[in-house]
Amino acid sequence: MLDSLLLEPGHRALELGTGTGRNAGLMAWRAGPGRVTSIEVDAEMSAAAQQRLVAVGAQVVVEVGDGAAGWTPGAPYDRVLSTYAVDRIPWSWVTQTRPGGRIVAPWGPLGHVALTVAEDGRSATGWVQGLAQFMPARGTEAGRDFGQVRGTGPADHERPVLRDLEPLRDDWHLRFALRVALPELQVTAAVDDDGLNAWLHDGVTSWATLSAQGDGKTVAHQGGPRRLADELEQAWDVWLAENKPQLYDYGMTVTEDQQYVWVRDGATGHGGGWSALRRPRCQGR
Repeated sequence: MLDSLLLEPGHRALELGTGTGRNAGLMAWRAGPGRVTSIEVDAEMSAAAQQRLVAVGAQVVVEVGDGAAGWTPGAPYDRVLSTYAVDRIPWSWVTQTRPGGRIVAPWGPLGHVALTVAEDGRSATGWVQGLAQFMPARGTEAGRDFGQVRGTGPADHERPVLRDLEPLRDDWHLRFALRVALPELQVTAAVDDDGLNAWLHDGVTSWATLSAQGDGKTVAHQGGPRRLADELEQAWDVWLAENKPQLYDYGMTVTEDQQYVWVRDGATGHGGGWSALRRPRCQGR
């Protein structure tokens, strides 16, 4: 992700999540002595990282604090880097970044974004840079796993599945599109002796299984108030209708009041039928 930061000599930079101090040291080598501030919520980890940085001669200011709040005393920054994943970009990161400055952060469980703060400071917009999987922010609720959501009761609904499930396992562009359309949906796919299967759940009350039958057929079983297999296939169809946009075709816009992901065009957010995947569902401030 450091490549996406576009850090230059003389930039003032803020890192959220010091960890071992390695990233902060690399940033200081690039930006210059005393130009990098790093925030770590764990006091012992912060002290250990500071010692390592001092030992190698990296002049980095390491502070103990909550990364979600940024670090106001050093603002404004030219660059802000989060080393942990967030579902919503904290507005404090935007307000502490100068107009034209850049914010790079992992977005939830999949992908990372690079946002540029607008000249009026009232928004930040940018493109998805690629796949990334980082530890989530501390305090992020893990939610219930599939077994807890599924329970032991019978399915409420059963129907055949008439499509090949291999893209659901292998195509990360499709997986990212589903992440945008159904951010709460969790998907696991695996092969057994009967073929390729998938398990879906929303972490709350709804679940679905797409089960290979061993004869080339697949059956969907669904339970809970939502029909997750139906929702997944509808979002999949929209992605196909929009000519299979890649994850690099997506971008994000953050304002004080909302956050939303768009595809291809940040102004309109969609082309044709893609509006179904632009809604700021569960991502508001």
